[in-house]
Amino acid sequence: MVSEQERKIRVLVAKPGLDGHDRGAKVVARALRDAGFEVIYTGLRQTPEQVAEAALQEDVDAVGLSILSGAHMRLTEEIMKLLKERDMGDILVVLGGIIPEEDYEPLKKLGVKAVFGPGTPTSEIIDFIKSHVK
Repeated sequence: MVSEQERKIRVLVAKPGLDGHDRGAKVVARALRDAGFEVIYTGLRQTPEQVAEAALQEDVDAVGLSILSGAHMRLTEEIMKLLKERDMGDILVVLGGIIPEEDYEPLKKLGVKAVFGPGTPTSEIIDFIKSHVK
């Protein structure tokens, strides 16, 4: 039996919306795997419903959203609503992509714990998730 301390952190890496560029999401997913996380990658063009359902079905500890399309506010708001409806409102949600700094605070008010922009060292993302997953 694996103790709670030995259990790998499970992270869903999701690409919601119509954005077709996933290189950054794949780099982060690989870095998380290399750091010992269990990573579930949803693939491109996921709906908010698909992201929330995957988070529930995979019993993840954290959700990492990668959004480059400019629809980050609408998509994140919908995903946060759907997570709450599935009793996952307290799950760690982080966001990466091309996000204007003026949107960081409104995103955090929605429940996003951190926003990581282009060029963020993967070690910073790893450390943040490790320190915030219970």
